[in-house]
Amino acid sequence: MSGRDYVELSQRFLTQMRNGQDATDIIDQYAKIDFDQLVAKLNERTEKLAFWVNTYNGFVQFLLTNDPSLFDDRGSFFMDKRVTIAGIDMSFDDIEHGIIRDSQVKLGLGLLTKWFPPNFERKLRIHPRDGRIHFALNCGAKSCPPVAIYDERYIYEQLDEIASNYLNVVTTVKDDVITTTPLFSWFRGDFGGKIGIKNLLKKYGIIDSTKGLSITFGDYDWTLSTGNYTDFQKASPTVK
Repeated sequence: MSGRDYVELSQRFLTQMRNGQDATDIIDQYAKIDFDQLVAKLNERTEKLAFWVNTYNGFVQFLLTNDPSLFDDRGSFFMDKRVTIAGIDMSFDDIEHGIIRDSQVKLGLGLLTKWFPPNFERKLRIHPRDGRIHFALNCGAKSCPPVAIYDERYIYEQLDEIASNYLNVVTTVKDDVITTTPLFSWFRGDFGGKIGIKNLLKKYGIIDSTKGLSITFGDYDWTLSTGNYTDFQKASPTVK
């Protein structure tokens, strides 16, 4: 398989989930992926981003759609080894913080890198980190960004579109105070701290200037909410 083939597998996974189809065949294909081939062929950063974001979102939708009670204990849901990819049992924390976030400590605010990550993580992780992934990953909660289907050919533009759309919905500015998503607070190091956050909000036209504004963070609604999908309007045609 080529890197493109792996991305297409992840796209089919999400497409079947979105269409309400049985994705058990895709789950089996993930488990049977050859690990060494995955490392060798999925080697472009754009391909890695598209594959792993789609994969994370697909497995979350699959598990929570089939057994919503798994979300009753969120800590266990994210920490337990619930998915098998390339013969390796992984947790959602492994995928998000280990692979997608380049071996970051989960509760380290994006400021602490793991000293001794497992071998599979070192071989699969994506470098450097990209804070925009926090507006692409959907963990099953109501406040999570919607699920889109990512394509390595347009991934950077797609991440910009999804981030801009999400942040424009959840951010308000009043009396020189920015109130925005706590995702910025939980992963501040991924964005370069407060100045990085302000620069991103300015990039997406939410604020005109980074000066003279303070930042506060709103609440996060952890109510279970699956099936929240969206289409890209500008970055590329959505994969059907």
